Amino acid sequence: MDQQSIICTVCPMGCQIHVAGEADVIQSVTGHTCPRGEAYARAEFIHPVRTLTTTVRIMNAAEPLLAVRTEKPVPKTKLFECMEVIQGAVFHAPVKTHQVLIEDLAGTGVNLIACTDSTHCICPAVSLNEPCKP
Repeated sequence: MDQQSIICTVCPMGCQIHVAGEADVIQSVTGHTCPRGEAYARAEFIHPVRTLTTTVRIMNAAEPLLAVRTEKPVPKTKLFECMEVIQGAVFHAPVKTHQVLIEDLAGTGVNLIACTDSTHCICPAVSLNEPCKP
């Protein structure tokens, strides 16, 4: 039987929850102080997911990087694969908040979206690492 200790992130209490079970069958959940913590621990034990947040390179913009995130959580096992896809991507301004930048990121069925607007900047920027100086 697998045993896993999980720190709950649902509320500020940060309960240390202990889950015991095998594969998709959970035998016991202890250490939680609320029903939300138990539900979180069960989901984390069976199918852990994370919302991926990072930055991507963006050309012709006032800033060289754009904050992005996944629309929904992706399986924890796919995070590195998602980052490999994102790492090679370069986008062009303008970009709007919540605009889909990559559909079906790494075959997860989840889209990568922009967290903020990035306006087009017309200037002789020297490189991607330098902000545009209008």
